[in-house]
Amino acid sequence: MAQTIQELLATRPSGNSQETQYVDTVEAYDKWAEVYDTDGNFLQRLDTIEMCSLLPQFIDRVSKRFQPSPPDTETTTTCHSLVDLGCGTGRNTIELLSALSTANKANHFSVMGLDASRGMLDVARTATREYAAKSAAKTHVELGILDLLQPELSKSQLPSSFDGPGAVGVISTLVLEHIPLERFFAAAAGIMRTGAYLLVTNMHAEMGMRSQAGFTDRSGVKVRPTSYCHAIPDVLDAAAEAGFEVVEVVGAGADGAVVRGVDEQLGAVLGARAKKWVGVRVWFGVCFVKRG
Repeated sequence: MAQTIQELLATRPSGNSQETQYVDTVEAYDKWAEVYDTDGNFLQRLDTIEMCSLLPQFIDRVSKRFQPSPPDTETTTTCHSLVDLGCGTGRNTIELLSALSTANKANHFSVMGLDASRGMLDVARTATREYAAKSAAKTHVELGILDLLQPELSKSQLPSSFDGPGAVGVISTLVLEHIPLERFFAAAAGIMRTGAYLLVTNMHAEMGMRSQAGFTDRSGVKVRPTSYCHAIPDVLDAAAEAGFEVVEVVGAGADGAVVRGVDEQLGAVLGARAKKWVGVRVWFGVCFVKRG
């Protein structure tokens, strides 16, 4: 079993006197849901910035490989499924919907957001409804429960509307930190069809060696879920073992990963909490394809 960040940090001296409570991951995110999008988490802000570049590339690849299915009837077209795996509050579910609309692909796909936290899904439900009302979105959106930490992951956990050969594309952003690598990629592969694309972003190990996800509750206690410090080579190896290979995206290094660190200029954009991370690599993103 991979070492958790909690175990890693416990071996090092800390000058932080704030009380910290470690809780079950789903429980932590249920508690975090109310303030998740407003508590100043700079890694989420950075992820949103980077997805502005990655999502159009992802949609372009998926669209070129998977054309809309022929109509089931004279008036109904069967749409391929895109999944936001670990959708949280729907932050990137909405970005995915927006990118589909911009690419004029809004009626070519259905979108499903899956998460283990009912608290997060409640927020996502409200957010996606508000987005649809404001944008007159044409993409069908559904949200459902899927716990990646369950030892026996199967399609039986998925909403009944998710059937057939599987999703043609999956995004999963800032989720990998909380899941052992083998389990995550097995779960992703289990809901995808051959040739489908998987876009993954996560906290970089340089940041993971020093910190992890968490928030301060109303009583001033720092609440943290279980987290793992995943190095990029380990992520790529686990993906390959599960039947994925890396595909090129703009800005990626030789290993296929896009990596971002915080400099003074970016720190000013991301907010006060990013300033102490200047000079540290904090984020990475990789796009994969599921081999046949």
